Amino acid sequence: MAGGGGDAGGDSLPRKAWKQYLLQLQLHPLCTKMITAGCLAGVSDSVAQKLSGYQTIEKRRLLLKMMFGFAHGGPFGHFLHKVLDYIFKGKKDTRTVAKKVLLEQITSSPWNNLLFLFYYGYVVEKRPFKEVKARVRKQYPSVQLSAWMFWPIVGWINHQYVPLQFRVIVHSFVACCWGIFLNLRARAASLKQS
Repeated sequence: MAGGGGDAGGDSLPRKAWKQYLLQLQLHPLCTKMITAGCLAGVSDSVAQKLSGYQTIEKRRLLLKMMFGFAHGGPFGHFLHKVLDYIFKGKKDTRTVAKKVLLEQITSSPWNNLLFLFYYGYVVEKRPFKEVKARVRKQYPSVQLSAWMFWPIVGWINHQYVPLQFRVIVHSFVACCWGIFLNLRARAASLKQS
């Protein structure tokens, strides 16, 4: 009888799940990253709703946020990291990582935050486009400045230490936390306006 409490096959359920996840990541990288980004967006929104004082989870909002992660976050991150590695030929020296982070911060960061704010206001909250545009104009500068204080550190760690196939997953996990921040910020602005 083996000690350690493992099952007869030797692998615990989490270990088996992780091995299966890695296999799917290898066989179907884009699809796996899309599903991961969608699930993490769902976790992010569920936590944000609870922290915002919701008694029950708004399912429509949750599904729309998961769709955003699935349809935008996963694919965008997948191709962004592939393109950056192509442009910089997979190099990881300090100078190259700095260039990758800078390029990411002046291109994808502004785009992602702008798109999220419009999506949240127009699709999730179903506000009129004119109102959403005015709110984005007001909120975007502070959201982007906050992003530039936080995401370059994440980008640096991701490009310097994380293998290419895991960068979107790491990014999605951190984005889960960032999404909670953005949700709470958007919700606070919405309550203040009401």
